[in-house]
Amino acid sequence: MMLYQSVPEAATKFLKFINASPTPFHAVQAAAVRLEKAGFVKVSEKDNWEKTVSAGGKYYFTRNQSALLAFTLPAGWQAGAGVSIVATHIDSPNLRVRPVSKRYKAGYIQVGIETYGAGIWHTWFDRDLSLAGRVVLQNQDGSFTSKLVRIEQPILRIPSLAIHLDRGVNDSFKFNQESEFVPIAGLVAQTLNAPSSGSTEVDAKASDISANHDPALLNLLAEELSVAPQEIHDFELHLYDTQPSTVGGLNNEFIYSPRLDNQFSSWAAVEAIASFAESNNLAVLEGNVNCIALFNHEEIGSVSTTGAESSLIPSLIQRLSPQPTAYAQSIARSFLISADMGHAVHPNFVSKHEENHAPKVNGGIVIKTNAKQRYASDSIGSFIVKKLVERKGGKVQEFEVRNDMPCGSTVGPMLSKLGIRTVDVGCAMLSMHSIRETAGTQDMQHSIDLFSSFFEGFSELQTTMNMD
Repeated sequence: MMLYQSVPEAATKFLKFINASPTPFHAVQAAAVRLEKAGFVKVSEKDNWEKTVSAGGKYYFTRNQSALLAFTLPAGWQAGAGVSIVATHIDSPNLRVRPVSKRYKAGYIQVGIETYGAGIWHTWFDRDLSLAGRVVLQNQDGSFTSKLVRIEQPILRIPSLAIHLDRGVNDSFKFNQESEFVPIAGLVAQTLNAPSSGSTEVDAKASDISANHDPALLNLLAEELSVAPQEIHDFELHLYDTQPSTVGGLNNEFIYSPRLDNQFSSWAAVEAIASFAESNNLAVLEGNVNCIALFNHEEIGSVSTTGAESSLIPSLIQRLSPQPTAYAQSIARSFLISADMGHAVHPNFVSKHEENHAPKVNGGIVIKTNAKQRYASDSIGSFIVKKLVERKGGKVQEFEVRNDMPCGSTVGPMLSKLGIRTVDVGCAMLSMHSIRETAGTQDMQHSIDLFSSFFEGFSELQTTMNMD
């Protein structure tokens, strides 16, 4: 515990969050716990909000257990008010268990996996891996429910090939992602006499998955959930690194962790709106609705019911401002901060950055700009961010990609299609999309400060601007 004495409180809170969130499902659950502690009330998209949502309230809702929106309404809120949104994503490149995962080779039990997103896959070799996700269970009364699961002990490993069998491995480490990237879960001989986890293939029902997975895996899940294997009807399981996130560096200046892209920004958004709601700022009569949106599936294009291209944001605004005129007014009065991690300059690869756009870890908020609109920032949005950062005494950094390199993207450009003014920001990090990434312990507070300033001061700042 001595290690954490000089670490900013915001960073230590984040470590607890990310260590509890090996999947988007768990991240949504952990975010909901923080919001409810701050007094947020859960509402459902299926309900009539006219009976539950009112001025001065604070609410959140989830969709498919893997996306979350939370919002606060000022005491004088009326339809047509703008919405101040911080949009992030909570998914990260990882490996997913296939619907039929049973594999045996050379006496080993293996687990069939699929790659998700653009990961740096060689970093997944020789790591202590386990499984987390959600499982569809049948209850004793015959109903069905979806329950989160996390196996904490390491049960999987993708072993690299010994250098004695591949002398050129250090020259060019390449591998086939289908045939040479399969985790080992155990030895076949150890499970030959294992108890059956379900029906035989002949009499199996369509919802019986026992033939698709090794019985030892299903038995392990059942034990973790305290159910019988036959009660498991389906699941979505992600592989994750069991090594906890931690601080590091000679002066505790770094966070070493998986999933920093983009649970880092997501936690900052959750903490900022929760702290805002706890400070009684909802008593103000006027101003924007404040909102955070934690999306899923950004790493594969955001095209899902829980992604940024879904109906989540439009649906929220339409439910708050159902009449066409009020909806149009709300869009025009809204502003969105797309928050995703940025690329810190790498000391071993300095030439990968444009020389005047080389953000540093712990250097403050990075404004991301791209003339081809891979980022949604423009001069007005950048100016607004700078003024908001100024309110808390912070600084900003600028990032533009080199002309001879492609540029990544975020949820910003797709959400700006709604007509909402949008800016792209983040904090600088190293090893993006590796199984272990690096960010700054100071930058967590920098992110929270920006989002807090946004929720506290954007409405007032907007009244001073006439730039149409």
